[in-house]
Amino acid sequence: MSAAANDINVITPTENGCKETENSPNDPKDGDIVDPWNVVSNSQSGIDYDKLIDRFGSSKIDEKLLTKFESVIQKPVHHLIRRGIFFSHRDMYEILKRHEQKKPFYIYTGRGPSSGALHMGHLIPFMMTKWLQETFNVPLVIQLTDDEKFFWKDLTVEEARELAKKNAKDIIALGFDPDKTFIFANFEYIGQCPEFYQNIARVQKNVTFNQVKGIFGFGNSDCIGKISFPAIQAAPSFSSSFPDIFGDQKDIACLVPCAIDQDPFFRMTRDVAPRLGLPKPALLHSQFFPALQGPQTKMSASEPNSSIFLSDKPNEIKNKINKYAFSGGGATVEEHKEKGGNCDIDISFQYLRFFLEDDEKLEKIRKDYTSGELLTGFLKKELITILQKVVADHQQKREKIDDTVLKQFMTPKKFNFLANKSETK
Repeated sequence: MSAAANDINVITPTENGCKETENSPNDPKDGDIVDPWNVVSNSQSGIDYDKLIDRFGSSKIDEKLLTKFESVIQKPVHHLIRRGIFFSHRDMYEILKRHEQKKPFYIYTGRGPSSGALHMGHLIPFMMTKWLQETFNVPLVIQLTDDEKFFWKDLTVEEARELAKKNAKDIIALGFDPDKTFIFANFEYIGQCPEFYQNIARVQKNVTFNQVKGIFGFGNSDCIGKISFPAIQAAPSFSSSFPDIFGDQKDIACLVPCAIDQDPFFRMTRDVAPRLGLPKPALLHSQFFPALQGPQTKMSASEPNSSIFLSDKPNEIKNKINKYAFSGGGATVEEHKEKGGNCDIDISFQYLRFFLEDDEKLEKIRKDYTSGELLTGFLKKELITILQKVVADHQQKREKIDDTVLKQFMTPKKFNFLANKSETK
């Protein structure tokens, strides 16, 4: 993909930075509000992702890309891609081409620590990230944006930093390779790495206030920390931000798996990158993991009853699903058997799409529920069993992650195997 019309409005650089241009605020006509801090749909079935692709100017993951993907990796794609949960991309063909040519790239993703434990929705980008890292055998950097949560939430610096450490342990427990993975928190790392801050400053100089207002909807009463933050999330897209890992290599490509609400950060980054002489990040976008109450909004750490947390006990998981999970079934058993259930709005079925890996079993559940043969109670029971196991397994692994393990992941180190790939460039 070339740069351009589908990225943010072009900013014309000058000797003193950039020339301001007018930029229209994000004002969707379809009723869906999607930005890095808000996800709301007026539709009972939730966000219209096809319209979102058109609005954001990304590309749909279609059969052609799936065929190419599987041809390159010589195995089936992850079920999250196969089922269209990761549904959109920017420059994925370029990443596959680099892999074929044995040219290096790395993966970058992140987490904004606003709660003491991750919830199920947070797992989705990390599940994909882990599969991508293992499939392509590439380095991974994970940014913990504790500064962002300090700007947006009612948190002290100290509280945000502590949440970052707790979230890092949850992430490590997912099984990432310490020899290929670097996790960093902004409050700590920016002060340690001059090159990282230099890239932040380069991005800041090339984006105007009008630009960030247009992209992110900032207002005159927003603190300047918010306005400058997008450059901080942009910087990890460039390998030169991590000299301890990549040395002086500035042209290593980056792939960012994330939920599509994070795309505005990277539209901005992709526009700035060529003028810095750096490669644009490629992206894989996921759908949102819906709240228990329905697909109109995503699961949120700020709403405990909308979320299943990785710290929840088995009974808490059971009670939350039974009490809050929105049903697509009939109002009565008789009505349900007559008219069937609606899988598109049934939260239990939607969650099974994410966590039930057996395609045949999922399809049978869909058919039986749609026909009315299967009742909502069965779906909830099936989901409870799966999530209780996922959470219990995670908690067992999480107990083994102490401060020593945390330090191992949060200490920058050279990924020696990268040098061998670089020789083939």
